[in-house]
Parts: sequence; C-alpha cells; structure tokens
Amino acid sequence: MMSFSWRRRMKLLAGWAAALILLTGCAKLQDAAEIAGREAVEELSGKVSEMLGEEGAEEFAGEQDSAPGQSVGTEEEDVQERGVISGKMSASYTEAANRMEIHFLDVGQGDCILIKSGEHAILIDAGNNGDGEQICSYLREMQVSKLDYCIGTHPHADHIGAMDDVIRNFDIGTVILPDKVHTSQTYEDVLDAIEEKRLEITIASVGDTYDCGDMSFVILGPVGDYGDNLNDWSVGIRLTHGENAAVFTGDAEAGAEGDMCGTGLELEADLWKAGHHGSSTSNSPQMLNAVSPSYTVISCGEGNSYGHPHMETLEAFRERGIQVYRTDEQGTVIAYSDGEQFTFSCEPSTTWKAGTDGD
Repeated sequence: MMSFSWRRRMKLLAGWAAALILLTGCAKLQDAAEIAGREAVEELSGKVSEMLGEEGAEEFAGEQDSAPGQSVGTEEEDVQERGVISGKMSASYTEAANRMEIHFLDVGQGDCILIKSGEHAILIDAGNNGDGEQICSYLREMQVSKLDYCIGTHPHADHIGAMDDVIRNFDIGTVILPDKVHTSQTYEDVLDAIEEKRLEITIASVGDTYDCGDMSFVILGPVGDYGDNLNDWSVGIRLTHGENAAVFTGDAEAGAEGDMCGTGLELEADLWKAGHHGSSTSNSPQMLNAVSPSYTVISCGEGNSYGHPHMETLEAFRERGIQVYRTDEQGTVIAYSDGEQFTFSCEPSTTWKAGTDGD
C-alpha cells in the first residue's frame, strides 16, 4: 500500500469532505450525510480507516473533537511519555510520518539493532542464541512484518545468535553478510534458515549503497582480508536519514577502523554505535575523530566478564563531549530522527562507570 505523509492524508480527507459538501449543496458535513445517506458516511469512514488504520482513524477523530486552541504535546514530551518499560518500548503509539527510529535492544552482552521508518525496517545483528523469542516478540510489538535488510555484521554468536529465528519468522528482503565463513553451529544455523527461505546472501562490498524508504546506507567495511580475526570482518555501514547520520561497525577493531578511514568514504555522523561493546580494542582516536559524533550508544551486558565498556573508551567519549547511552544501565535505548536532529527515549548516562574485568 502506498505510504502517505500525515499532511497528505489530511489534504485528501479534506478534499473528500469538500467534494461531498459541494455535491449536496450543504454547508456542513453533517447536513451532507443526512442528504447523501448513511452509505456515503460509511464510505468516507472506510476511506479514513483504510488510509490511517484503526488507531490512526481514532486519533484523527479525537483531534477533530479537540477544543479550539487546545495545546498539543511536543515531540520531546511524546518521547518521554512513551518511555522505556523494563528495557522495552511500549508499542501503543502511532508512528510520526517520516520519522526514523533506531532501537538498540537490550540483549545483554551482544548486539541487536532495529532501524525503522514507516513501513521500512533494517535489522543489524540478532543477539545471542537464546534471544530469538525476545527479539521476534519485540519486532512484532513494533509492528514489523518485513525486514528490507537483515545484516549480520560477523559470525560471532553474540551478533548472529538468533538471526536464524528472525529469518524464519519474518519476510526478509536482502541478507547482507561479510565474505567470511565460519564452522560454528550458530553460523550453520543461519545458513540453514537462509536456505529454507530460499534467500540469497549479498556479500558486503565497500562503497555499495542501499535505499530503504527515506533512509539509505553505504557499506564502510570490511575493507580487506582479516584472516581469522572475525571482529575485523565486521560489516560497517553509514546510515543517513535527512540531515542525520549514524555509523555502525560491529566489533571492528582499531586496525579495521583505520582501514575504513582510509577509503575516502564519508564517516562523519551524529550517532556512533560504540565499537565492540565499548572495548578499548575499538573506538580508536582515528575513528572517533573521523566520525566526530555527538552521541554514542554502548550495547553490553551488565556485569559482563569482559569489563565492557572499558574506562579508556569512556574517557575518550568524555574528552570529546560525546553523550553516552548504555543498554547495561538503561535497557533498550531508542534514538529518534526527524531528519534534522536526534532525540532519545532516555537521558544520557552520567555514571562513567567501566566494567570490572579486562579483556
């Protein structure tokens, strides 16, 4: 079904109402309904429901009943009201037209990122093997039925653990993986799911660009052959939405980050997904200077055995004035883009607390 912006929906509805009024020679829609009969009203109501959905139609009707001059909540208030409940965002809301949402799911020590705008959705990684039910449930709550792109950054189990569950439970457009095979059962499970759905694997190639509704992304990495270092094989992307941009690089370490910096591709972005769960092996000065983000989100598990995030990384963020959000402290974190600026579902973390163990 064609996607309509809110303004366009209102114009079309106003046009239908005006046409009905002119046709009947009445000054009010209520008078037109009395003359045209119940069928005309039901037809108009059906068109409203078809365009906006049940929740949207109810919201529209409620707005028409609002008293003149009644104040409307700001987007910031709307975000705060939705909030995050036990690490999950409530699904009982109507998505703003043309807004992009980046959901950093709380999957413990792992990565799972849902990017959504209108009817379009992208998934980057899918947590650990035991996260399938949680992730699939969350996607359904977010009214996702199809993933335009499903990106597995690299074969480690904390990134593609539940990707086989996701592939089996949702319509998938394109699966993007690095050109690196692995012999683990987790990786084999993903390949089996891809084969069962008769999907093809698209190998990540630096510089390739993909469109997804009003979003687009370019492949940043992997740049070279990294042998047995699976982290450096991570697929990296720079996502854009209007004037906003975000960079995601999986677990790519400093050497691979340097290779991305050497491609000549644009890296500057507002939002940086902290590399390798906030490890000091990633988030290199060269990469942070190239991206120059205002915000970063660290996806890591509370009390993880790796000591993520490392203090060196947190100090690098603080020195650069980067606002930090953390799934280990704040649960699922959601970034909202209106094409000009980012807002978040929670306040930035102010603990600057590192893990207790080292890698």
